[in-house]
Amino acid sequence: MAKTASTPGGSGKASGTQKEKDVPPPLPEPLRVPVADSHTHLDMQTGTVEEALAKAASVGVRTVIQVGCDLAGSRWAAETAAAHPGVWATVALHPNEAPRIVLGDPDGWSRQGAREPGGDTALDAALDEIAALAALPQVRGVGETGLDHFRTGPEGMAAQERSFRRHIAIAKDHGKALVIHDREAHDDVLRVLAEEGAPDTVVFHCYSGDAAMAEICAERGYYMSFAGNVTFKNAQPLRDALAVAPLDLVLVETDAPFLTPVPYRGRPNAPYLIPLTLRAMAEVKGVSEDTLATAVAANTARVFGY
Repeated sequence: MAKTASTPGGSGKASGTQKEKDVPPPLPEPLRVPVADSHTHLDMQTGTVEEALAKAASVGVRTVIQVGCDLAGSRWAAETAAAHPGVWATVALHPNEAPRIVLGDPDGWSRQGAREPGGDTALDAALDEIAALAALPQVRGVGETGLDHFRTGPEGMAAQERSFRRHIAIAKDHGKALVIHDREAHDDVLRVLAEEGAPDTVVFHCYSGDAAMAEICAERGYYMSFAGNVTFKNAQPLRDALAVAPLDLVLVETDAPFLTPVPYRGRPNAPYLIPLTLRAMAEVKGVSEDTLATAVAANTARVFGY
């Protein structure tokens, strides 16, 4: 998280506010029914994996799905899942990673820093490694993959779609769940899934569509995973989507360290904050906390086969 610099002679107010935002939120009341965080990035969070898992388990989050976004992160996800019984992995090239491999990344925006263009040859080589990682037993999903029309402009869309189609094939080849990142690309994501033929198990991570799209996902048997942004004041369309999503197709996630739920929005997110999002989701669904927890626990285990 970026620091706010204080200016000489300034009040220090901005610096103090930033320090407060850097403080992890307190532990929530534990869940009575244990659940899983269906999508997290432990490699982007502070502290050790052991600390994160212990805090999560203390509030009833006993399983986490560690998600890969690039080659290094996917390797790390597989290694971490192999080392910890409460962790399962997914592996992939994030939709915004594919154009960086093909076209280069002169600004060094990604974690790898500045990169030269590698073309389709480099993308195919990276996808071959993702396919090899997907065969590992501790890897239970292929993702996050998909399309992102928010960060990637028209020049990168061909690389994104090429990568997405290959990830779909990898998921089907290995019988693994397909975990989708869909940002401002709903129609195109649904189109590509229909054209390629979706795998048996599809998860829309950090679901971002509306209620009408939720009905389409439900008709096709796609799972919808909701994150902390479902608690945001301006997120009524997400709550409307959750309201119509069938209970047996709903998951809960953190996408940590991002999307920390209210009332701690803007502070670091982590798997131990799942209870806050789950309780807000239960209110939207009009069911008890225990009922929703029981459903999402079963759904997550079914999706990732553990």
